[in-house]
Amino acid sequence: MGYHSVDELVHLAEEKGVRISDVVLGEEVASSGLAPEEVREKMRRNLAVMREALRKGLSEGTRSASGLVGGGARRLKEREAGKKTLTTDLARVIAGALAVSEVNAAMGRIVAGPTAGSAGVLPGVLLPMAEKFDVGEEALLMSLFTAAGVGKIITEKATVAGAEGGCQAECGSASGMAAAALVELAGGTPRQAAQAMAIALKNLLGLVCDPVAGLVEVPCVKRNAGAAANAVTAAEMALAGIESVIPPDEVIEAMASVGRLLPPQLKETAEGGLAATPTGRRIQRQLMGKEERKG
Repeated sequence: MGYHSVDELVHLAEEKGVRISDVVLGEEVASSGLAPEEVREKMRRNLAVMREALRKGLSEGTRSASGLVGGGARRLKEREAGKKTLTTDLARVIAGALAVSEVNAAMGRIVAGPTAGSAGVLPGVLLPMAEKFDVGEEALLMSLFTAAGVGKIITEKATVAGAEGGCQAECGSASGMAAAALVELAGGTPRQAAQAMAIALKNLLGLVCDPVAGLVEVPCVKRNAGAAANAVTAAEMALAGIESVIPPDEVIEAMASVGRLLPPQLKETAEGGLAATPTGRRIQRQLMGKEERKG
C-alpha cells in the first residue's frame, strides 16, 4: 500500500484534492496491475451480493439451522411500514444489518466485510442511506473503496479477527469502516471520514466475542444491528465537525492493545460472557443433544 495509516490516507486525499475512495482505488490499481474498471467491476460484484443478501433477509425471513435467529429483519421492516418505528432512517439501517446477518447465520451468500460475523454492518448502513441521499450507483460503489481502505489499515495495524481481538475487532472494525464510508457518501471530507471511523471504533472498544454454543448467531446478529446504528451515530457527529480527541491511528492501536489484554474466554471460544450464562449453557447442551440424535 502507498499508505499504512489513516493519517497517511487522509493526507494523500487532501494533497490530491480527491476522496479517500479515489486514493484507495488508485492504490489497488497500482498494486494489482488491473485496469481501474476491472477493480471497480470486482467491487461491483461485491455490491451485488450485498444487495441480494439484504433483499433475501428482508423479504424471505430466513432462519438459521439452530432456530436461534431469523425473521427479525422482516418484523422490523413490517413495523417500519406501519409507521411505528421511532426513527425511520435508523430503523431501515438496523433492519438491513439484521437481514444480512440472518442470511449469514442461515449459511447464505454474503460479503465478509471485514468478516462473515460482521457482514451485516456495511450493507445495513450504506444501502438504505444511499437510497435516502439519492446519490446513485457510482457514489455507493466508491464508498465501498473508502471502507476497504480503512479496513486494510485496521488489519495491518491491529486485527479484524474475533479469535484474536474479540468482537471489537469484527463489529467494531465494520462499524468504523461503515462510518467512514457513510461520511463520504454524505459529502463529507476525508478528515471527517477518518474522525467518524475513530469515533465508531472507540465506542465499541473492548467488545468481547462470546458466541453462544460457538455459533455466529447469538449475540452476533443483534450486535451487527448495534454496530450499524453506532456507525450512523459516529458519522453524524463527524459531519457536524465533532472530532475524536484520540487520533484515528491511536484508536486502532488501542483496539489492538485491548485485544491482547482480553482473556481467551472472551475471544470466540464460547467459554465466557453470554455463552457462559445459564441460558447460554442450556442452549449449547440442547444443540449438542440434537446433533447426537441426528448422528
